[in-house]
Amino acid sequence: MDISFFDKAAGYLPDECFSRPVDIGILLGSGWSDALTMDEVHVRISYGDIPGLGASTVKGHAGEFILYTRGGKRIAAWCGRRHYYEGVGWEPVVLPVEILRRMSCKTLIVTNAAGGINPALRPGDFVIIRDHINTVGMNPLVGAHMSEWGERFPDMTEVYNRRLCELMHASANRLDLRAMDGVYAYTLGPCYETPAEIQSYKAQGADVVGMSTVPEAVFAKACGFKIAGLSFVTNLAAGISRRELNHQEVVNAAAEAKAQMKAFFEDFLARL
Repeated sequence: MDISFFDKAAGYLPDECFSRPVDIGILLGSGWSDALTMDEVHVRISYGDIPGLGASTVKGHAGEFILYTRGGKRIAAWCGRRHYYEGVGWEPVVLPVEILRRMSCKTLIVTNAAGGINPALRPGDFVIIRDHINTVGMNPLVGAHMSEWGERFPDMTEVYNRRLCELMHASANRLDLRAMDGVYAYTLGPCYETPAEIQSYKAQGADVVGMSTVPEAVFAKACGFKIAGLSFVTNLAAGISRRELNHQEVVNAAAEAKAQMKAFFEDFLARL
């Protein structure tokens, strides 16, 4: 990856972003942008204004960066993400994590909308990611090694921090939300998966499937972040669902669960 790409983006952000360490970094997926509660907003910037990042092209992604304070914590939130299937390369995909690293942030929360594979799941459930499967076999760390990004061969034994997962479960239990541990299967997109592919992922141990999260989590883990991942099940995966899949279904399901998503996030962040 081109380090100057990240330098330009960081150079555009105001000094306030780097004046003191950020306590928590957040990367929000489809439908999650309304989950935030803010006491004071310090910086708010559209993705389209950040060099190299570009405006979000996917419905359900707000496409803005917000630096804010909540409950005494300094939080940097990326409301929406770029995907490799958009054809923009890896740099815009992992840019939010790299900027958070430069803000001296050590904790990253990643969220997404996902399709349910595990038969115990139904739309509206939450899955606390305990591990993932990279079905694509592609990795943003491929290329020249940058010492700032950790070891050349980073360990991936525990990408998603066990303690953070426990805190998520505590929040779900308190709010009486349906939530389970699960394995997230990452696919390239933008096509939805075939029923045969879903059965293959199920045999590998996947509980949910989606087109994001894993590249950012892999990059963040290499950089030394503590990571928590949370999926919201918006639909059943191909072959499990009895109807054709479409993105509007994802957007609608997230909109209907906005209150639960907001409550879950608020309770969890308060525990950190």
